[in-house]
Formats: sequence, structure tokens, C-alpha cells
Amino acid sequence: MNTVRRKRLILISIMIAGVGAAVGFALYAFNQNMMFYYSPTQVMAGEAPAHAHIRLGGVVVKGSFKRIPDSIRSVFVVSDGGHSIKVQYDGVLPDLFREGQVVLAKGVLDKDKLFVADEVLAKHDEKYMPREVVDSLNKAAEAKVN
Repeated sequence: MNTVRRKRLILISIMIAGVGAAVGFALYAFNQNMMFYYSPTQVMAGEAPAHAHIRLGGVVVKGSFKRIPDSIRSVFVVSDGGHSIKVQYDGVLPDLFREGQVVLAKGVLDKDKLFVADEVLAKHDEKYMPREVVDSLNKAAEAKVN
């Protein structure tokens, strides 16, 4: 094999290895940042991984909201109609947050089944509800009927 052909082969091999490494790193980063949605029923069934970032959705139970005095920490309960989970959030809640409304919380489930939220999102109008929350509420309602 002559030297020109060998140099081209080495250059192409290095380029293919570089592109492969870049794709591998991108897929790894994407996988690390992926957050899965779980309903309170799924969490109580043990389907949600402990100490991993997840999304939890449901309706804020009426009478469950409490704000800790002299702090911005709040505690409330989220339910899908079947099971309920206590949520703790250190931060300012959205303006649309209130009891009886659908919320989506992002955070970590600790060993005591307390959901420590990093972010809480409230629905933005009367008709909108995240698809995952609607599905979990429907499944919980069907389970109650059966």
C-alpha cells in the first residue's frame, strides 16, 4: 500500500472514531438528563426509582397545603385518585397553584416516600392538563370502579 493511501485510511479511521465518540457522549448525556413521569399510584407500587430525578403529577388534595412559618418551604399532598404522596418544595410556588388543581412536580423521592421537589408547575388554564396526568387519573378512576 502506498503512503498516500495509508494516510487517507488513517485519517478516515480517526474521523470515524471521533464521530462515534461524539455520538456516544451525546447519547450518554441525553440518557442522564431524561426524567420519567410517575403517578402517585406507580410511586406507591415501587415502580419509581428511589433517589433519581422523576416527574410526579396529580391533583393537590384539598386541605393538604401548609406553608412552614418563617420560610418559603411548603408541603402539600398530590393524589391521582388512587394513592397520595406528600410533596415538599423549597421555593415560590406558581401563581396558579392552589388546592384542587393539577400540578406537575420535578424532584427526587426519598426513602420515606416524601417527594422533595425542585420545581412545581401548575396548569395554565382550565382546559389544559398534561397527557401523563390525564392518563394516570383515568387509570385510577377505572381501578376504583372495578
